[in-house]
Amino acid sequence: MGLSTGQVVVVCGVWLLYGALHSLTASLWLKRLVVGRWPACMPIYRLAFNLLSVVTLIPPLLLIYFWHGDYLWQWTGAGWWIANTLALLAVAGFVLSLRYYDGSEFAGLRQWRERAVRVEDQEHFHISPLHRFVRHPWYTLGLVILWTRDMDGVMLLSSLMMTGYLILGLRLEERKLLAYHGELYRRYRQRVPALIPLPWRYLSVAQARQLMGLTVDKRC
Repeated sequence: MGLSTGQVVVVCGVWLLYGALHSLTASLWLKRLVVGRWPACMPIYRLAFNLLSVVTLIPPLLLIYFWHGDYLWQWTGAGWWIANTLALLAVAGFVLSLRYYDGSEFAGLRQWRERAVRVEDQEHFHISPLHRFVRHPWYTLGLVILWTRDMDGVMLLSSLMMTGYLILGLRLEERKLLAYHGELYRRYRQRVPALIPLPWRYLSVAQARQLMGLTVDKRC
């Protein structure tokens, strides 16, 4: 891959450290510990989590930049157009999907303003257009962008590490969603695939509304 053994160890180690810290700070176990011992810290937990996620992402990105080497493969000709069209569509998907998320809650600003000390996420169960086809659309879009890039050794190794972490992170996220939403999420999971859209597994608009309606009935 054009990398020395030492470079491979460093790249893998940095990504493993990033994944471990991200998973630990996102875990219900740590959130419950903070709520139990330091409840006054919980309103800023999400803000701190986001800040830590950004800061710890800097070292691996610097390695990708400084250890850039000869390309193992590059998209050319029709492949270039296909790869970059898919990447642009994925970026557009990210942008369009933002309207279906509570940005204030996602950033942690609402928790801070309301001095919230709940462990659970504040958003209710909601099925956006993309969520009708895959349960984790941001993961899917991220993988599309990742694997449509030209690859040198450090980028390929980082892509493999990030893909592995996303798959592991998906499993951890599923556990939390089951803890938050219970049987409702189980029903949703039975109908919609996790990452790869399948023609025979999706929700129609009516089916999505019906499933979301169960949350309204549950709260009433």
